[in-house]
Amino acid sequence: MTTASLPAPKPVIAPLAGPDVAQPAAAQPYSYRRLEPVEPDWRRFPGWRDVSPAQWRDAQWQRAHCVKNPAQLRQVVGPGVDDAFFADLEADQRQFATMPVLLTPQVLNTIAPHTEPTAAAFYADPVRRYMLPVATDRHPRWPSHPLASRDSLHEAEMWAVEGLTHRYPTKVLAELVTTCPQYCGHCTRMDLVGTSTPQVDKYRFVLRPADRLDRMIAYLRDTPTVRDVVVSGGDVANVPWPRLKSFVDRLLDLDSVRDIRLASKALVGLPQHWMAPVVLDGMAELAAKASARGVSLAMHTHANAAQQVTPLVAEASRALLAAGLRDVRNQGVLLAGVNDTSEALLDLCFALLDTAGIMPYYFYLCDIIPGAEHWRLSLDRAQRLQHSIMGYLPGFATPRLVCDVPYVGKRWVHQIDAYDRERGISDWSKNYVTSVEHGDPEALRRVYHYYDPLHTLGESGQAYWADRTQEER
Repeated sequence: MTTASLPAPKPVIAPLAGPDVAQPAAAQPYSYRRLEPVEPDWRRFPGWRDVSPAQWRDAQWQRAHCVKNPAQLRQVVGPGVDDAFFADLEADQRQFATMPVLLTPQVLNTIAPHTEPTAAAFYADPVRRYMLPVATDRHPRWPSHPLASRDSLHEAEMWAVEGLTHRYPTKVLAELVTTCPQYCGHCTRMDLVGTSTPQVDKYRFVLRPADRLDRMIAYLRDTPTVRDVVVSGGDVANVPWPRLKSFVDRLLDLDSVRDIRLASKALVGLPQHWMAPVVLDGMAELAAKASARGVSLAMHTHANAAQQVTPLVAEASRALLAAGLRDVRNQGVLLAGVNDTSEALLDLCFALLDTAGIMPYYFYLCDIIPGAEHWRLSLDRAQRLQHSIMGYLPGFATPRLVCDVPYVGKRWVHQIDAYDRERGISDWSKNYVTSVEHGDPEALRRVYHYYDPLHTLGESGQAYWADRTQEER
């Protein structure tokens, strides 16, 4: 019998399982579980034992009781956090920190949220790791990348007027203020935002706020190709509310503006601000005007760990949505030891969606600023993380992991043109010119680079950068 004449094999049909026959379940890499959020009990901190719920919900109380230095932190957390931790914190402020210490009670309450404050709990906590960095967090050999810069995205270079960055063809970034209610250690605008540290003498706006905002509006009126305005800073929660409301109202009077996004980490770090009646009433007025004009008015916030999405954050987010905002979205940052696993990312995304109605939007690779190497992830790590979270979230709520490439802008982590993994150098191209490249015939043909953190490279890659750094010196 030839092979061609062999009878086709009969399919093997497994018998149906009876009620007593257990079937092996395929193990999922991630198991979804909906968790009801619980506001951490601030009374576990000795310094807040007598703080009432009414005080905790008061934005002014929160601002007045921010922690601004190690001594104030010690008064709040008590003796459970030992002297060695505070020495570590003070050493970081002296030697490495690009941002001053500033924590709202709301933020501090999400550090080690369900245990008594101890040094061990603080060291291990993901929120502490990026909101309250200590010297031993920093990489011992490579605390900064050799090409790190204080304005790594060249935003000030692209100012059309002071504080108004025009990088993309149809979008601008309006920086209204240089302060926030709280300061993240990895802040990408560390050159401008916050008070100076021993390492960084901060830049300052020159123009009066009213003049600066007038010039922004005038530029947008004269540049009808801009349809999308991100109103940021700093944090818009630190803009006096009448001034912020007036600025957004003036944006809504510009026919060319179709999208307005308010950037506020304070939705996570100071939700009490956004629940103030005067603010919610004003947001409702702006949202009604935006809706009548067919303009999308949304808020972008910044949470990096699921434990930050507390019931108060959810209450504030849903109040803004009820006031008429089209959307509330989250733009996080990929940070080692904070959210660099698929489980941590998915836990955060589901907490945002299920608890607060916040849309997971972007997770950025941490920018190449001084002192950030211990936070940064390599590009291939981000690519693997993007792969690992696909299929669990709704498609519309699956965040994009992006790399903000200098002079290029946001690119999905898989949009590279080439990648030298040995030296950690990725090549990128783009399809538009920035405001500083008009007339440059090479802008669309040039290769742009992004660099992996050096400690993620092998010996040959680190040797290459050590030699290159020595040559440049």
